[in-house]
Amino acid sequence: MTEELYLADDTVMTFEATVERALDDRVVLDRTHFYPTGGGQPHDTGTLRLADGERDDRWRVVDVRKKDTIYHTLAPAAEAGDGGGAATGGDAPSPPEPGTAVVGEVDAARRAAHSKYHTAQHLLSALLLNEFDAQTTGNQLYDDHAHLDAAYDRFDDADLDRIEARLNDLVADERPVTSYAMDRAEAEATLDSERTRIDLLPDSIEELRIVEIGAAGADDAGLGTDADPYDRTACAGTHVGNTGEIGEVVVTGRETKGADEERVRFALAEHLDGAE
Repeated sequence: MTEELYLADDTVMTFEATVERALDDRVVLDRTHFYPTGGGQPHDTGTLRLADGERDDRWRVVDVRKKDTIYHTLAPAAEAGDGGGAATGGDAPSPPEPGTAVVGEVDAARRAAHSKYHTAQHLLSALLLNEFDAQTTGNQLYDDHAHLDAAYDRFDDADLDRIEARLNDLVADERPVTSYAMDRAEAEATLDSERTRIDLLPDSIEELRIVEIGAAGADDAGLGTDADPYDRTACAGTHVGNTGEIGEVVVTGRETKGADEERVRFALAEHLDGAE
């Protein structure tokens, strides 16, 4: 089973690993910082190269999926200056064989965007529950926009303006975002299930990763206040270190998704600059 290094530290972008299995265009590593698609968050991309330095064999990591373990789908490396699309001239190297030491490099810009949107989604979920009694029913994020579905009759324009203003207040608070492991039984006994949504996780998961967004006035270690965190939920995704790193959030619209379910669309202002 691949060691999921991103759960312990999602700030690391370069790491060493050993190939355990090779299956056509996919490899299994003994450890990885590449995030696999899941929880509404798309997979990381990046590169994989030989660690020995004797040859410059490298591959693009174009997909990462978690099944019985984590599978990294590889493609030929791109030529320098081609924008990442074309394969190198000549014969592309075969995927690395089992036992090969490799270095993985995560696309830092894509990861950063996903982390910002995932943290913004946590804020939005908590805000809708706190202020509208609207439980999140689903979400999907990308590297330049996102949406969240909630159990609610209908958001009007005034609601959307209020949601956007409150989101940006929470961003401006620079609340710390922390995570830790917790035994499932303890979490079920002590945490608010309406917020943690532990009931949605498979019974086979016995240890949870809990992500907290601190109360206003908490320091970077989550200390400095006795107030409960603004949000506390079970989540395996990647996040920023504090909400101030998200930047300005713009609520771009809403739509009805069915009886008593609304979709709220949002994006970061940095991704709307210059957009048509």
